Amino acid sequence: MPDQVAVVILNFNGRNYLEQFLPSVIKNSKPHKVIVADNASTDDSVAFLQSQYPNQQLILMEKNTGFAGGYNEALAQINAEYFVLLNSDVEVTPNWIDPVIHLMQEKPEIIACQPKIKSFYKKTHFEYAGAAGGFIDYLGYPFCRGRIFSTLEEDKGQYDDDKEIFWATGACFFVKAKPFFELGALDERFFAHMEEIDFCWRAKNKGYRIYYTAKSTVYHVGGGTLQTDSPYKTYLNFRNNLLMLYKNLSLIEFTPLYKKRKLLDYLAATQFFLQGKAKNGQQVLKAHQDFKKMAQAYNSENTEGLDHPEILKKSLLKEYFLRQKKHFSDLQF
Repeated sequence: MPDQVAVVILNFNGRNYLEQFLPSVIKNSKPHKVIVADNASTDDSVAFLQSQYPNQQLILMEKNTGFAGGYNEALAQINAEYFVLLNSDVEVTPNWIDPVIHLMQEKPEIIACQPKIKSFYKKTHFEYAGAAGGFIDYLGYPFCRGRIFSTLEEDKGQYDDDKEIFWATGACFFVKAKPFFELGALDERFFAHMEEIDFCWRAKNKGYRIYYTAKSTVYHVGGGTLQTDSPYKTYLNFRNNLLMLYKNLSLIEFTPLYKKRKLLDYLAATQFFLQGKAKNGQQVLKAHQDFKKMAQAYNSENTEGLDHPEILKKSLLKEYFLRQKKHFSDLQF
């Protein structure tokens, strides 16, 4: 018999986070199983777990294959009805699992769901990665209820609901196990960043729904593996965003959209250079070069990739920077 829920923490050199957050995850997740999957860490994470948590289930990977590959390898070894992909830098709260599972059971069409994600360092505010549920605009720019670009809203109860969203954050990602694998799991070619958005988009194109619920709250540190200004993070975000668009749109939709994105991305690269962040600017250009190479291995088969009400059919850049719409409630879908 499979377990109902398996909470899986993918760790890479996160010994300090495990020491800080794992005790509360174990305590607040009972009676559900908590599993740590180590993605070939080079710090003392494994030794720490083996000495301090000898009875804790531990999956060891031989090499680091990123967020996508690491989770795919680990989850394939776990027998459960629901997986919870949980970052190692997340503080959970009492009864954080059951409200999400209950919602997913009430609405069988839900394949993935996330709780309210708030900042660990500023607990009155939403956190960048997920906030109160993810959306994108038609150009592929992700944003959230509670977070548009760098503007983070204070939580005043404005998103205390159950809401269909476009994507659920990988920081705390509840997903049904069987359809997760039926849809091909996470795209390992992404390595890290935006693989959960790609998965959610593929799921929605197949008729599944993605949800957020405020009945559960967790607190996320963020940037635990790659810092915000990391050139490699810049590269992954730009490259994977283009791959995500190419995969989930028809060529008729993607071709004119890519012309706009290429211009906007080159402007972003120029801004990096002007800010003295030459390495980040170079990585934007490299992302486009590598996207063109990688796109040859993908098929763009969808005909209605933009036909979802959770996609903003306007430019988020214009809405935010030109029209000064800083909050989710300011946007009109």
